[in-house]
Amino acid sequence: MSFLNSIFGSSENSEASKSKVNWTELTDILQLMEIEAISNEKPVVIFKHSTRCSISRMALKQFEREFDLEGVVDAYFLDLIAHRDISNEIASRFGVYHESPQLILIKNGKAVYNVSHSDIDAEALKSKV
Repeated sequence: MSFLNSIFGSSENSEASKSKVNWTELTDILQLMEIEAISNEKPVVIFKHSTRCSISRMALKQFEREFDLEGVVDAYFLDLIAHRDISNEIASRFGVYHESPQLILIKNGKAVYNVSHSDIDAEALKSKV
């Protein structure tokens, strides 16, 4: 069972509810250096999610249903309730205003695109990658 299923529950019989995203959990502030390094070779997205917010949950599920950039971008998932320190460091390091939910695209060590709430759209992300 994936860590997201442990947060939201699982519907094993529903193909539509399965995530198309191969998330890497962002749980250590040192991973931000890894993200910067990877982004010099391949775009990286960070999805900042509040496990206490139904809007964040809807944005996450919608993004996961539409996502089809596997292999094109590396995807990191941040539970910002559990890791607010990492969320604060993301805002500082990449010069983005903190929001939740939020999707941030990192290229060459810099945030080149960030959106929140209903503006999170996997199709729109394609045009930025």
